[in-house]
Amino acid sequence: MSNTKAWDPEVMSTSEVDMRRSDLVRNAPRGKSPRTSQIVFGERQHLLRVLDSVERSALPASRLDQERRVIEQLIHARTQELNRINPSWDEKVGTVLSAEVKPDVLDLLSRQAPKEDFYLLRLISEHPKVTAKTLGRLSHHPYAAIRENIARHPNTDAATLTRLSRDRTQPLWYLVAFNPNAPANLRRKLQERMRRLGEKTASA
Repeated sequence: MSNTKAWDPEVMSTSEVDMRRSDLVRNAPRGKSPRTSQIVFGERQHLLRVLDSVERSALPASRLDQERRVIEQLIHARTQELNRINPSWDEKVGTVLSAEVKPDVLDLLSRQAPKEDFYLLRLISEHPKVTAKTLGRLSHHPYAAIRENIARHPNTDAATLTRLSRDRTQPLWYLVAFNPNAPANLRRKLQERMRRLGEKTASA
């Protein structure tokens, strides 16, 4: 498969391949996990590592060719699945990771991406050029890691931070407590809450 090496994990940055085990189950309904881009991309990265391992192994030529074909087919299937989630997926990820990307392009990509494109939206939510407007819209996304990025992002505005501090689905308030864009009285209140929790834990 001619494009395999374009996805070689050895030439990708840490942020591109980072995926926590909790990402595989977070937001999943009871039973099977949804097929989000975060999961499919992670599977493709693992398959690329398997392919690299096989190619480095001292295997008979016939077995090497057979296993390479099977693994490359699986990699290709994951790429097709990513493109079904969001067409031209790899190109869009490359655009977000580009140092030259403009804030309005990040906003456009965030609006065009389906909710299932957890990976692309997570990259946008942590991008240093993303605007407060884009972050505010993404702060409603169900993926917890996106909301965490927004709660700590230096471009997030006070209104979004205030709302995230009241999020009952996860304790985002502890990230808001140290974001300088949060209203000063809210930061004092949250930091005091953190201090009381620390004292309670220490005395337990």
